Amino acid sequence: MALFFFSPRFLFFSTIIPFLVSIALYRLDTFDPAPLPADALVYSTNSTPPLLNDQLLTGAEFIGVALLNSPEDIAYHRDSGLIYTGCVDGWVKRVKVLDSANDSVVEDWVNTGGRPLGIAFGLHGEVIVADAYKGLLNISNDGKKTELLTDEAEGVRFKITDAVAVGDNGVMYFTDGSYKYNLHQFAFDILEGKPHGRLLSFDPTTRTTRVLLRDLYFANGVSMSPDQTHFVFCETPVRRCSKYYINEERVELFIQDLPGYPDNIRYDGDGHYWIAMPSAATTLWKVSMQYPFVRKLTGMAAKYGFEPMFMENAGVLQVDLYGKPIALYHDHKISHITSGVKIGKYLYCGTLLHSHIIRLDLLKYPAR
Repeated sequence: MALFFFSPRFLFFSTIIPFLVSIALYRLDTFDPAPLPADALVYSTNSTPPLLNDQLLTGAEFIGVALLNSPEDIAYHRDSGLIYTGCVDGWVKRVKVLDSANDSVVEDWVNTGGRPLGIAFGLHGEVIVADAYKGLLNISNDGKKTELLTDEAEGVRFKITDAVAVGDNGVMYFTDGSYKYNLHQFAFDILEGKPHGRLLSFDPTTRTTRVLLRDLYFANGVSMSPDQTHFVFCETPVRRCSKYYINEERVELFIQDLPGYPDNIRYDGDGHYWIAMPSAATTLWKVSMQYPFVRKLTGMAAKYGFEPMFMENAGVLQVDLYGKPIALYHDHKISHITSGVKIGKYLYCGTLLHSHIIRLDLLKYPAR
């Protein structure tokens, strides 16, 4: 057996110098993550629902394969029977879903020139789009006219116009995920752990944009309550959803300590909200959220192209009007589910990763 001897000079240059350089780079890097609130670091079974389907992909069908490039949000227009979704290439697409997923028809409808995320419908058939780069847009029902409604509030431009809901009076409630980072940089907002998000409203009558809440942790999905007294909005990194009461202008917790990181939330018209979670709260996520220095190292690596987000076990959580968990549909083999919409007997899921919409027959493959 050969024996190898390393000189002190070799050990110095091969181990100690790289170590010292790493320390220097860490100290000089300006990325400065903050501790998250204590309640965001609690992991319990309080939000675990009694019903579970942990094989979402089993029996799932794929709508619009290769025709939908990262369909992030899904909005269903009941009168026309069409699904509207925004894709990463700027297209707002319309999908006519048929009994056979393979026969579904996908139409390139309007290209915003940005990145359409949240989608809702106005009072007169307009399609309201939260475009991450353009701002809040109004697209006429015939698709011939696109109008910018607002792209800033209090002199601060939106960096990630994220999700939108429309009240019965026409007022639009929407989120700016971050005023510091744009969509391409959103991972740094999550890793930094600081509240750069805002909740806003736009009144089409007065053309007024208001900041309803600031200092939110990556403000995300929004959904109106059935009685129109409030809406529910999500904060992704702190795993919670809250109610905003419109007339009282007050906030109340809806659900916290979610099993994953919430994105969009949708009301189904039948007494339930559906909360999409692009990833479960995995062990790696928990360690990262607990320790700012881990997030700093991850952020430093991300600057050199390393993928910082370890996403897995995505799903959709069904809750009642009081935030009580009912059922969870998820799968360890999938990630980046960003929206969940119940239409009839089907659950439709949007995604940031795949080139299709996922459809699951809830009667054939129920949570048990």
